[in-house]
Amino acid sequence: MGETDILVVGAGLAGLSAALTAAEQGASVRILERAPLEERGGNTRFSNGAMRAVYNGVEDVAALVGELSPEERANTDFGSYSREQYYDDMGRVTQYRSDSDMTDILVEQSADTMLWLRAQGVRFLPLYEWQYRTPEGKVIFSGGSAVEAQGGGDGVSGALFRAAEKRGIEILYETRMTGLLRDADGRIAGVTAVQNGREVSFRARAVVLATGGFEASPEMRTRYLGPGWELAKVRGSRFNTGEGLRIALDAGAMPHGHWSGCHSASWDLNAPDVNTLDLGTVFKRDDFLHGIMVNRDGERFVDEGSDIRALTYARMGRTVLAQPGQVAWQIYDAQSARLLHGEYRIRQSARFRADTLEELAGKLEGIDTAKFLATVTAFNAAVRDDIPLDLGTKDGRGTRGLAIPKSNWATAIVEPPFEAYAVTCGITFTFGGLRIDPQGQVVDIDGHIMPGLYAAGEMVGGLFYFNYPGGSGLMSAAVFGRLAGQSAAAAARS
Repeated sequence: MGETDILVVGAGLAGLSAALTAAEQGASVRILERAPLEERGGNTRFSNGAMRAVYNGVEDVAALVGELSPEERANTDFGSYSREQYYDDMGRVTQYRSDSDMTDILVEQSADTMLWLRAQGVRFLPLYEWQYRTPEGKVIFSGGSAVEAQGGGDGVSGALFRAAEKRGIEILYETRMTGLLRDADGRIAGVTAVQNGREVSFRARAVVLATGGFEASPEMRTRYLGPGWELAKVRGSRFNTGEGLRIALDAGAMPHGHWSGCHSASWDLNAPDVNTLDLGTVFKRDDFLHGIMVNRDGERFVDEGSDIRALTYARMGRTVLAQPGQVAWQIYDAQSARLLHGEYRIRQSARFRADTLEELAGKLEGIDTAKFLATVTAFNAAVRDDIPLDLGTKDGRGTRGLAIPKSNWATAIVEPPFEAYAVTCGITFTFGGLRIDPQGQVVDIDGHIMPGLYAAGEMVGGLFYFNYPGGSGLMSAAVFGRLAGQSAAAAARS
């Protein structure tokens, strides 16, 4: 195919951000997308659209969502989320392993990138769903992800595709990259691909790789994450099979980051092995902080209230996968069940309900009934009911004397009817990837840049280890996509 200035491989949020930014710089841009038109958009389309960015208060929120009504302003405490808080959250959840240069870029460019996305046509709404509501009805924001995209990840994707089409960016679907091309000087000068069963080549002055991680490959999950990971369910795109990573590594790119780490959450046991766009996020089961979780041995295995949901849910899947049979049950009584989000009520849910705990245990296949009942009894007796429950903050209402405590939001499981939800591990994206420099250029195994090659999104390693702050995945895709697009366009001009 004829040469273009910038060739972007992958059309998720990272790839589209790179393409649009390069086009803004005057570069000609072509996008290769492995998926067919109806499944385009990568993991972005499977997300709920929440994005974690620095903001200083209600006026910053209004700049993104449009004018807030007087009622919204009066009944909502939007709080703020400072640069220092963002740095602190990134440090704590990654055990202070996150690449400092990459964290700087993410945090410092987050607010500006949100405004850029809005200018591209993405529409935002206040993220009311995951905030705390006082008994009087006031909404208290906890900081971090203050807004979500209208229409979720699908809304983000749709807006950016429309922006790309308006700019005349060519998008070729069902085109799978198979290799990288080099010129006589060793510079990356395009890619080879398979399109409609034919081998084709695409030439470019610079290439941006944004093909995602390897979460949809059972073989690569088992190789890098460990035994048993082939049994995890895939929450996102079936096309994120790691081929882009393999090709880059075979070409000499340096691996970087937490290759045995990933974003994985509690996912309904009845979910399909690989998610589909029509299902989206309906199988997420992230309300564990309101109850307890038990395994087949009838025992608790995790502190369900160690921190706020946004800082814990993305590591819960790994914990569940390590349990016998890769299954656990979230247990709630009538009082805590009222706090569950709507996706818990879908018809396909692996939901069990009973008027007594004994009856409930009988419905949980394979569980040790005696140990389960003893676990609930011991938990109820250990709850610190001398501390008031406050869902708006880490309230310190925990347990006493248990081998595995519940640190916050502990309430006794005593009010019938009782409910249990069977969950397993759902993997969202992998953390290991390529090393890039502060301009988004891929670095080779000798520590030198690979001229003409850039990367963004889940293909980039070094940002997340063990866990991630909710909303920072989409944010990093947009931030590093823009970085790669800007740098690639500058290189193409020169």
